[in-house]
Amino acid sequence: MSHDSGLTVLTVGHSNHPIERFIALLKRSSVTAIADVRSSPFSRHNPQFNKELLSAELARAGIVYVFMGKELGARSNDPSCYEDGRVQYSRLAKTSLFKSGIDRVVVGAKKYRIALMCAEKEPLDCHRTLLVSRALEAQSVSIVHILSNGGLEAQDATTSRLLDMVGLPQEDMFRTRTQLLDEAYKLREQKVAYVDASLAEQVNP
Repeated sequence: MSHDSGLTVLTVGHSNHPIERFIALLKRSSVTAIADVRSSPFSRHNPQFNKELLSAELARAGIVYVFMGKELGARSNDPSCYEDGRVQYSRLAKTSLFKSGIDRVVVGAKKYRIALMCAEKEPLDCHRTLLVSRALEAQSVSIVHILSNGGLEAQDATTSRLLDMVGLPQEDMFRTRTQLLDEAYKLREQKVAYVDASLAEQVNP
């Protein structure tokens, strides 16, 4: 693993926050740019987070908005990223589109304090943690999650919760922490990864 790059990227779930509260959360953590990693930048239940409305509100608050769902979203348009209709994060992470998105975030993080935004309140329910944050960590970027109560959680604490959540030990005589986490990420991904019903039907007609 290369040395810490000195860069930090935050993540945040918009959940069902009123827009004022959401912006207050961002301000409290000194966020200056949002990278929206939702595949579809709209919310039926929380229309305040539809792309046009959100980007306008953020601009008023002096926060830059960039839509990155094409590069870093969890619902790939590439059929080779699916198995039995379920998206496979490891395949998605190897695509040139995804890699270019990660590179853009790394470059952007040198200039802005970026938060990756998706919908889910809990970081471990979301690909922003299970897929995008992992790829950034591999580039020696530190990850910090903005929780819905305004607290901050470093990725180490998040991955410790992940091990507990999937029922794996924090340490094991026969497996390194990296191996334990690899297994934990896989188990969690099977629970939360997007399933494309049309692709699943092709597999099981």
